[in-house]
Amino acid sequence: MNLRRCAVLYLEPREELDIDWAALFAGTSTLAASTRWLALAPHLDREIEVDAADLAVLAAVGSSVWTARDEVAERHGAAVVDRLLAHGLLLAEARGQQPEQATAQDALRERDDTLRTLHWRPLAALAHTFSRWHDVRSDTGMEAPSFEELLERHGNPPPPVQQVASIGAAVPLPAPAGMLDEVLLRRYTGRNYDTSASLPLAVAARLLQRTFGAQELRHIGPHANVLKKTSPSGGGLHPVEAFVLVQRVDGLAPGLYHYHPLDNTLAPLRATTQDEAAALALQMVADQYWLAGAAMQVVMVGRVERSFWKYRNHQKAYRAMSLDAGHLSQTFYLLAAEAGLPAFITAAINDIDIETMLGLDHLRHAVIAVCGCGVAATGAREMVELRYGETGLGHVAE
Repeated sequence: MNLRRCAVLYLEPREELDIDWAALFAGTSTLAASTRWLALAPHLDREIEVDAADLAVLAAVGSSVWTARDEVAERHGAAVVDRLLAHGLLLAEARGQQPEQATAQDALRERDDTLRTLHWRPLAALAHTFSRWHDVRSDTGMEAPSFEELLERHGNPPPPVQQVASIGAAVPLPAPAGMLDEVLLRRYTGRNYDTSASLPLAVAARLLQRTFGAQELRHIGPHANVLKKTSPSGGGLHPVEAFVLVQRVDGLAPGLYHYHPLDNTLAPLRATTQDEAAALALQMVADQYWLAGAAMQVVMVGRVERSFWKYRNHQKAYRAMSLDAGHLSQTFYLLAAEAGLPAFITAAINDIDIETMLGLDHLRHAVIAVCGCGVAATGAREMVELRYGETGLGHVAE
């Protein structure tokens, strides 16, 4: 059997502090520190504790050239090699067996092969994998402190405007004016939605088509096309797909859909009841009930193979894909404001749970953020909304 190290592996020395009770009673330093070494491998999607013997093997085995297992076992011990193979930090070469004979080691190697063939930048793959949430709820870590609580906890924030050292007098600019002003100044983040109101189908359709839809198809090769959309995209690739959770849209059954940017259609993926859709929305946005009540949520998912086809192992590829989602969300906001609706975007989402809902592989698909919109609730508000020109808030657009 031949083996090699997994494609991407980072090691983190994690220090943990505890009370040294003996020292405490002796009247000396009361803190004791211990260090654990953790292996972080994106294809495994979990942390693995390793020891000095494991580290010696991982340092001795390369990630590109296959090495005979017997050689490594003879130098470092068979038990260490077997342990690292079981964890997936070492991988065994394929033996050519039938699919029904595939083993757990084959599955681990296939995950590693997927990471290799998609051309992830290693640091980006690490950050993407280990920043995803699973089942984060209000009772398991999600919190929404008010501005008052934040001020009490952290003191005053840095000033809203940075002061710079100028080499001369500031140059006054003409007052802004333009056709977009009315819509721009109506744009705000909604945190109080009417959970009994639905969106007209025409409004939902315009939001989806003008934000995520292709306005033009251009051929760049016999079997290669690019899309023209209303928002910019890194490399003109438009890798961000829209998956829609419908709660209350006239003419559409509640459930999960995929939006097709060329056909301007919604493909149903999972039918739900009204209550089930509401529960999915709450799970998606990690118990942010002030966002979950919107009539429609859109999950923005980056197809990494589309982006990394051009930007292979590139330092900026993952950042560019995140920027794409930001551009799309602002377009979505403006279209919602045009329709007289508040909108939202949040990255505080349960990525792993969304992947499960949609059947996505985190190495192939990056769940970036969730946006949405709906009819604003009337009357008293539970959460603060910064609307332009409102009494008590001043001329502020959030």
